Amino acid sequence: MPAQFRSALTKAENSEFNGIISYASFINPCIESCGFERIKQLAQRIESLDPFSEEHDAFSTIILGGSVQLPFDSEGRILLPEDLLEIASIKEAAVFVGKGATFEIWEPKSFAAYSARSRDIAREKRLHLKSGGAL
Repeated sequence: MPAQFRSALTKAENSEFNGIISYASFINPCIESCGFERIKQLAQRIESLDPFSEEHDAFSTIILGGSVQLPFDSEGRILLPEDLLEIASIKEAAVFVGKGATFEIWEPKSFAAYSARSRDIAREKRLHLKSGGAL
């Protein structure tokens, strides 16, 4: 795991858990990851939903039920589970992409295509960001 990601997590976390939480992204074909504090925040948001709602069931299944704790080894590495690697089509190499409180782990060619599409959207919507308007 890149040192800058480990460093950012260490500074942001007051947790006894020394690692990351990962789950299959429900938005993109990648692995989404965060620190323990972030997953606790997501759990609180999920718990604020109607416990019998479709949304509560879907989010708790995908995020909480599908998440795994991945501890750092002595050299700061993590071992990603096969099922998550398969979902993201990661075979030999991976790209780590910071996204604020979370980060994503992508198969490099898939990320390149996603990044190009994102660049087009950002270029098209750039005035919203500059003006502070709704994106």
